[in-house]
Amino acid sequence: AFADSDEDIHMAIERRLTELLGPLGGKLHTGRSRNDQVATDLALFVAERSRRAVGLVAALMQRLVNVAEAHAEWAMPGYTHLQRAQPVSLGHHLLAYFWMLRRDARRFAAARESASEMPLGSGALAGLNWELDREATAAELGFASPSPNSIDAVASRDFVLDYLSAATICALHLSRLGAEIVLWSSTEFGFCEPSEGFSSGSSIMPQKKNPDAAELLRAKAPRIASDFSALAGVLHALPLAYSKDLQEDKEPLFDAVDNLELCLAAATGMLAGITFNRERLASAAEDEMLAATDLADLLVRKGMPFREAHGVVGGLVRAALHSGRRLSELSQDELAAHSDLLDDSYYELFEAGRSIESKSSVGGTSAARLSEQLGAARVELREVAESAQA
Repeated sequence: AFADSDEDIHMAIERRLTELLGPLGGKLHTGRSRNDQVATDLALFVAERSRRAVGLVAALMQRLVNVAEAHAEWAMPGYTHLQRAQPVSLGHHLLAYFWMLRRDARRFAAARESASEMPLGSGALAGLNWELDREATAAELGFASPSPNSIDAVASRDFVLDYLSAATICALHLSRLGAEIVLWSSTEFGFCEPSEGFSSGSSIMPQKKNPDAAELLRAKAPRIASDFSALAGVLHALPLAYSKDLQEDKEPLFDAVDNLELCLAAATGMLAGITFNRERLASAAEDEMLAATDLADLLVRKGMPFREAHGVVGGLVRAALHSGRRLSELSQDELAAHSDLLDDSYYELFEAGRSIESKSSVGGTSAARLSEQLGAARVELREVAESAQA
């Protein structure tokens, strides 16, 4: 319990130890400053929460691999500018988030390393009058080494900024996932449906099922980004060494930690219960306009420069749109009017799954490449999970 005479947590601990141990408790502060103690505690906290973040990221990565593998062959439209662009597999699309998270795990690991220098023993700013064994203390506390410069040790919060930077980027990735789930679960898309546990009904409209968790993933990202900005503002142009301004390092850090860990857990849970509508996805992927690039590539294989092929296919698209037909419904005479290189191979490009399987470059969406990607993802996942346990 705190007493009115306690100036801060440090004095409260010293008082309590003195009550328990007598005068020996008064020796606690020898060779210490509140400045280096706070910096040390904060570094320990950042190191631990960085490790925890890697573990939570690993759990979400595992969930993404599981869901991607279960939907590896499900076709869907890929988008650019939120317009249908080319067909991809749902598994390929979901794994895009896996690789974002893999980079996030590396950033949190870097933040953990950034917090591996021990400030304790730096004193208020100039070092101590005592030849303490800082290497032994660092080893006892789990640091890699003592800090090399006492002024930097008490004045720096780079390791906190490193965590907040990693948290900000990770939250941005989660916001993109959340935004897509919100879009996909709408009636207009109808691609997926969140589970009851991660959605809610309306207080007035009984037909509604709102994707609450996904919406909050969107909203939490700017909050976490503002935590980074807040601390950057505190540190901006701050003279060395310690100033009371540095007391403002904890609120943004604690806020970001709490919200990021909540977001990672929510995203993992949300993906566990989500269901996808294969028929709706496939119907959207069968839009023949999505094969336009394949048509241009067909002409390129027959010797036409791509820029010219691009124009030919544009003419075919306009002809189909103006006549209210699909591209596959254009006659051979109409094809010949645009290019004498177009033959029956033109119609073969519209076969179901043909476009996806043609994307055979490394990292592409074809079944063979997706299988390779899943294998690589499992290897990366093991490494991330192991680092979270180290």
